[in-house]
Amino acid sequence: MFSRIGFRKHSKTGRISKNMITASHNQLVKTILKRTSLEAHVLNTVQAESEQSGVALEKILLDKQLITEYDLILSMGEYLDIRPITLDDFTPHDVLMELLPKATWKQFGMLPIARIGKMLTVATCDPFNVPDIENVQAQTGLDVVILVATEKEINRVLDSFTKEPAQALEDILKDMANDDEIEVGENAAEDTSLDEMMESAEDAPVIRIVNSILIEALRKKASDIHIEPMEKSIRLRYRVDGILYENPKPPKSLQNAIISRIKIMSNLNIAERRVPQDGRFKIKALGKEVDLRVSILPTVHGEKIVMRTLDKSSLAPNLAALHLRESDYEKLMFAISQPHGMLLVTGPTGSGKTTTLYSALQELNQPDVNIITVEDPVEYQLPGINQVQTHAEVGLTFAAGLRSILRQDPDIVLIGEIRDNETGSIAVQAALTGHLVLSTLHTNDAAGAVARLAYMGIEPFLLASSLIMTQAQRLYRKLCPTCKRITAFPEETLRKNRLDPEKFREASFYEAVGCPKCANMGYKGRGALMEILLLSERLRHTILESTDANVIRNAAIEEGMATLRDVGLTQAEAGVSTIEEILRVTTSE
Repeated sequence: MFSRIGFRKHSKTGRISKNMITASHNQLVKTILKRTSLEAHVLNTVQAESEQSGVALEKILLDKQLITEYDLILSMGEYLDIRPITLDDFTPHDVLMELLPKATWKQFGMLPIARIGKMLTVATCDPFNVPDIENVQAQTGLDVVILVATEKEINRVLDSFTKEPAQALEDILKDMANDDEIEVGENAAEDTSLDEMMESAEDAPVIRIVNSILIEALRKKASDIHIEPMEKSIRLRYRVDGILYENPKPPKSLQNAIISRIKIMSNLNIAERRVPQDGRFKIKALGKEVDLRVSILPTVHGEKIVMRTLDKSSLAPNLAALHLRESDYEKLMFAISQPHGMLLVTGPTGSGKTTTLYSALQELNQPDVNIITVEDPVEYQLPGINQVQTHAEVGLTFAAGLRSILRQDPDIVLIGEIRDNETGSIAVQAALTGHLVLSTLHTNDAAGAVARLAYMGIEPFLLASSLIMTQAQRLYRKLCPTCKRITAFPEETLRKNRLDPEKFREASFYEAVGCPKCANMGYKGRGALMEILLLSERLRHTILESTDANVIRNAAIEEGMATLRDVGLTQAEAGVSTIEEILRVTTSE
């Protein structure tokens, strides 16, 4: 437990830095002599034993009961100028304990005491253990300030902390019996009674597992949680920065109970297992309130669950907070500042379209503006904005909702998605009659949005008159700034993707490595690539002549539009991401 490394005296802040390290315990020995009744010749004998055996001096003193733990922490505190703390009647805060798994705190011999901003105060029984202290700093992303406490007190507090959601899923699964041998009959699920399902869903192990799955998702900042029944196991995956990662598997024997538990939380029918169901619930954890959107789909081995996490605290309050390229930010600000017209954001599912539109709405949200949205579903509830949830089963479709909200005297209208001619026609008419209309489409590029609307049957002259901007968007993973490193020039990769290596000879490309700060993924966070097509007079004339996506796209490029791949390659050249990541999320020209 005890390290052979010490520190020079430092300030009472307890901040740890490598230049504080020294290899000598002489000052600590003097402090122990001053603070205890231990005789000098006894201490010299113990010190010689420590040097010969390699066992820490402090450990030998404690093992031989020559000093007490309290004597030791007071001496270490004085020597290192770190304040000691007693943990009698101390209860750790749930949010602080959830910064790391309980097992990790115990392994490091540390206990979180308090947090102010980016500063985390931690009690440790071994302030000489620099590597573990630095590990806590790296894994929490916080500046660690240390206090010194006895090992016995720290372990007592950690052992008494029993808040279920804070326990890591891996720890829970280790505590449970291994059920790899269990055979699940083909019709076993059908034989389970409703009462049994209700009872099993409320069992403590099931609640602990489900809570831990949710907590772990928030810790990892996962956008989606996948619980997938296989023939003899359950697969648990989290989507982090757009990529799915596998996690420890829950027991197959608890499959139905876990599914029932999630259905109960989502207010769904636990007896119905033949048709898809959609629900929603809210949790409070790690100091924030998060909505979870639940989708349940029957498969041959049971019901597959996907939960989308919707953390309102992660929403950007305005477009500036998205940290866009300066040119993209200026174009978006110009487009949303227009008094009327239509703005379309396109891209596949999960490309950040909603985030961009919500950021634009919050930029426009002023007391003198009436903003109304019609969405399916309403993902984030925004203060000051009137949001309408569609219900197709009762006739409240996008088109019906849009007709109604246009009678509500709106200045700005957001349509979740234009899916058909009826919705598209009403949106275009709204844009032509003095409203600013924002919406999304599923197309591959910015020019494709024009072609898609024309395919829906909207006349080219209406599109040329109403459109202000179309934008295609993709999300890419950013390199972890802590561990990224320069890599060899990727000539072969560029050639394979039909890119001229000579254009990039002067650039420095980076690769993902992995470190504790990025959970060894090499990437941390995501950014948006934007292909923005602002309608000019020439482009309006082009649309009147042809709504072919390639014709419009080529005309826009001639006017200076940067394609998704062009924008992505500039990010790779700047060291923001890897060339492989950019090529993964963009298509060839």
